[in-house]
Amino acid sequence: MKRKILGLLIFLALTLAACTSAPTPVTVIVEPTGRPAGNLPQTEADVPRVTVEEALTALNSGAAVIVDVRSVESFVARHIAGALSIPLDRIEENPQDLSLNKNQWIITYCT
Repeated sequence: MKRKILGLLIFLALTLAACTSAPTPVTVIVEPTGRPAGNLPQTEADVPRVTVEEALTALNSGAAVIVDVRSVESFVARHIAGALSIPLDRIEENPQDLSLNKNQWIITYCT
């Protein structure tokens, strides 16, 4: 009987010791998103606007590229002449994989 009580006390002592031990450190791995960290508009009001005339002048001079971010179906139905079709979901999934000239002004539209 004494052995059973002693065994039970040892078991309880070990259980309490295990429950009160220091927590195991957690390692957090943050995967890069491919998106630049700063200077992104946070609200719609923060998004720079461009007039049709400014966009046309920049496109014709080669200083800009126009990107239609609507669905492919919408692009096929109607789009701005010279625009590229890159649906928004593709941009959000892999922005680093876009083959756009980062030295050009990238003008997007969705309506």
